[in-house]
Amino acid sequence: MLDHDTRQAIAPPAQGEGDGESWLMSYLDVLTLLITLFVLLLSMASYGLPGEREDEIVSPARQAALAVGQGLKPRHEGLQPRFQGLGIDGVSVEHGARGVTLRIEERLLFDSGRARLTEGGHGVLARLAERLTGVEGEISVEGHTDSLPIATSRFPSNWELSTGRASAVVRALAEAGVARERLRAIGYADTRPLAANDSAEGRAENRRVELLLKAPAGRG
Repeated sequence: MLDHDTRQAIAPPAQGEGDGESWLMSYLDVLTLLITLFVLLLSMASYGLPGEREDEIVSPARQAALAVGQGLKPRHEGLQPRFQGLGIDGVSVEHGARGVTLRIEERLLFDSGRARLTEGGHGVLARLAERLTGVEGEISVEGHTDSLPIATSRFPSNWELSTGRASAVVRALAEAGVARERLRAIGYADTRPLAANDSAEGRAENRRVELLLKAPAGRG
């Protein structure tokens, strides 16, 4: 058997309490460096390398967003320029989500409480028909009134008045050369006001006829 001095000479040196965890600290240091390198590479990919111009950097995500945005342009976008410069006082053009709207004030078309077109109203619609025949798509003629009630033998309520006015405009447009299959008449009464009905000015603004134009499907 080995004596005490010999055993101490060949025995491995004793490890301290922290020596067993030293490999773990080295591993965490390497992992931290790898994460830092990854973040650096990611930032360089997003913003470009030094010396690159900002306007030359277009990420794939941005390219996809631009492509989608172009594909979502309303198909009626090209209609509005055709109705600019009408030069008719009381007729406005509005480009909205539903399409292009030609808004005609009541005074240009009808006498108060009536659904028969005035002579001047026929002239206004004849001028609009010249533009309408040059475009394709459906035309919704929408009649609107104020909130003052009406109760006559012909118009028991504003529903009948607004629908009668829309129908009169449809007939006049068809007679002026607009294809009948493109037209439809809708009466909204006082359910879609543009202004409050508590003043004469507001009620006059609400009494109107609108022509809503929608380009045919598949057309840009």
